[in-house]
Amino acid sequence: MNTTTTLDVDVRRIGPEAAGDVLRIVRAAFGARQPLDPPADALRETEDTIAVKLASYGGLLAFHDDEPVATLILDPLGHSVFLRRFAVLPDRQHHGVAHAMVAAAVAAADGYADLTVLAREELPRTVRFWERQGFREVARRSPYVELRRPLRTAVAEVADAEAMRALGHRLAGQLRRGDLLVLTGELGAGKTTFTQGLGEGLGVRGPVTSPTFVIARVHPSEVGGPELVHVDAYRLGGMAELDDLDLDTDLEDAVTVVEWGEGLAEGLSDSRLEVRIVRALTVDELTGEEDPRRVEITPVGPRWHTLSLEELA
Repeated sequence: MNTTTTLDVDVRRIGPEAAGDVLRIVRAAFGARQPLDPPADALRETEDTIAVKLASYGGLLAFHDDEPVATLILDPLGHSVFLRRFAVLPDRQHHGVAHAMVAAAVAAADGYADLTVLAREELPRTVRFWERQGFREVARRSPYVELRRPLRTAVAEVADAEAMRALGHRLAGQLRRGDLLVLTGELGAGKTTFTQGLGEGLGVRGPVTSPTFVIARVHPSEVGGPELVHVDAYRLGGMAELDDLDLDTDLEDAVTVVEWGEGLAEGLSDSRLEVRIVRALTVDELTGEEDPRRVEITPVGPRWHTLSLEELA
């Protein structure tokens, strides 16, 4: 059993005055990585170059017991804020510190459209970390992978299946006929559990279970609301097969949830909610039996201009 402790950290906004602390953490963290070719640009930083980078928009510094343990530099570019020199002291890694830094960066980038990072493709664990924090690859220019996280996304952290159902139940209160939800997440991530909460919130006839063997199920409303159409697109060969599903309802009169629907179900509507479920912590950060999830809900299209993300986070 993994007993790694999650550290309580205090993340503070900083400017050029903290260049010395930032440089020390950056050198320790980047210097402990495997050798790269070409070497990381961060290893050529000096206190002066760090101070210049901090002068425009500042950065973040995380403290544990008043000791600086992690840092990053905020670099706005257009509608995005790039996270530069993201670093955690080697002996404080795998304790949830990096996770706390990302959350603080989201808050610091208020008013911008998204966050962007550049990761080295030779470091797949680093790329996976960013993906678990809600970032998705948008470009690859060897040796760099560019990943971006939209800030319009509502992010909720759920501790267990009960909390996952509760999140689905809260979202159901904002749904109406014709709405489409596209769910992604690895096997066992909680997609069906989330949909069970939706069904409870919509007041449909249950039970809501995985539709794997029947591809799609229709759950009639018991309260005069929209039906719930629950689709498993894992075994579908393409959009045509999705269109050809023999459903006893019109999708314009139902709330439709498509599991494994990314890249397939988007054509069903010009507006949708993309719901992505991932493990919140890496294996190294898990403590005891806990295995929390991050649920990222991204509205796409004109239908969702009035969606209240605050009620979901």
